Amino acid sequence: MTLSNASKCPCGSNLKYIKCCGQYIKLRKDALTAEALMRSRYTAYVLNDEAYLLYSWHHSTRPEALDLYDDEVDWKQLQIVSTRLGKQKDNSGEVEFIADYLAHRTRLKIHELSQFVKEDNRWFYLNGEIKTE
Repeated sequence: MTLSNASKCPCGSNLKYIKCCGQYIKLRKDALTAEALMRSRYTAYVLNDEAYLLYSWHHSTRPEALDLYDDEVDWKQLQIVSTRLGKQKDNSGEVEFIADYLAHRTRLKIHELSQFVKEDNRWFYLNGEIKTE
């Protein structure tokens, strides 16, 4: 999937892609908050952008590679449940989210509490804990 700069951003912000997650994914600007990085990572999953996902993943927990190209997941909606810390002046943060998706004609959800860390003034995804309902 590709998005034009004027397309609505998939993260649910109601902003144009280039004014929202596109500035991080396409232009490689650093996200100012943990939530902004979380939203851009969700959008990168929508776009199957493995390079950005690896780029935004902390080196201590980052896998060697991802294999999203054969992934038959259709991401539908992101809902931010809560955030803790993760602001511009913080060095760590948490973002709890629910992401709805369609896989093999089945509607599913991921409910995760993600941990983020800021190093050298740049936010990184550290890890996540899947929440069970």
